[in-house]
Amino acid sequence: MNLNNLVDPAILFFVVGVMAGLVRSNLEIPPAISRFLSMYLLMALGLKGGFALAASGLNTQVVAGLGIAVVLAVVVPLIGYTLLRRWVSGFDAAALAATYGSVSAVTFITATGHLDRIGLPYGGHMAAAMALMESPAIVLAVLMANRLRQQQTAPAGLVVGGGGAAVLAGPTGGGGSTDWRKLLHESFTDGSQLLLIGAMAVGLMTGEAGREAMQPFSGDLFKGMLAFFLLDMGLMAARNLPGLRGRSPVLLAYGVLAPLLHASLAWALARTAGLQAGDTALLMTLAASASYIAVPAVVRYAIPEANPSLYFGLSLGLTFPLNLLLGIPLYTHLATTLP
Repeated sequence: MNLNNLVDPAILFFVVGVMAGLVRSNLEIPPAISRFLSMYLLMALGLKGGFALAASGLNTQVVAGLGIAVVLAVVVPLIGYTLLRRWVSGFDAAALAATYGSVSAVTFITATGHLDRIGLPYGGHMAAAMALMESPAIVLAVLMANRLRQQQTAPAGLVVGGGGAAVLAGPTGGGGSTDWRKLLHESFTDGSQLLLIGAMAVGLMTGEAGREAMQPFSGDLFKGMLAFFLLDMGLMAARNLPGLRGRSPVLLAYGVLAPLLHASLAWALARTAGLQAGDTALLMTLAASASYIAVPAVVRYAIPEANPSLYFGLSLGLTFPLNLLLGIPLYTHLATTLP
């Protein structure tokens, strides 16, 4: 692996943010600016993906890549839940499975920037793959949590509903059933996901003419905006590092080894399907990433029995920095060198 690939300005700004946080500097990015940067990056990524997809069209590589993304979105949380049940409660295992089964948009965006910098091509449809991988893990985790509640409360936890049907006590307590409409609405209509898909649609419809018109916005500004955003992410990661103190060595090992396992699974599937190296690297990155924005927001409501400091601290304090600093170059190296 070429060590020069590790010296990326955006990644170095992430390191600056971590160092500033560790020394308790008063450096701070206002939340409104951080939110704007996040929306900009998603919009720019969606546009770039749409422009690339308009140029390539729908082919076997696109179908295979999206199919693998769906498989990973289902298999990874199931593997995680099965393993974690040995060491943590079922509810914590479900929450962690959702966290590591879903994806980190920032990690993915950083990976695309890395591939652009080293000149490794990838398909624009990979942005759609990221969107497909975000929600299935959340739905599976809630199903797992509901099964646990049923096991713990049956038969006492069953109450008779208005039509005489048995209703399982849901996460909100009080004997009410899980509000699936709200859960699914939050999972599938998240603003970030809609912005990404909408931007992809705009890029796909406008094609090359749109790419030329938006180049100053989605191309020239992208790297600087990403560096600024990763500075903020570094500060946030540093604030969550203390939350790892006292955690079981098994959980810390999971935060390091699970991404490698998930990336290896993605590599095997991508190689079997004959995907190009750039797409393989991005699928490995997606499989190895862990959500620290979308999943915590939904799981905190849907699985209140789980410990938020566990799944949030492990994903943001450990897995996210490791993926940014070491994982992305490693996945890219493996995707381009392994037969």
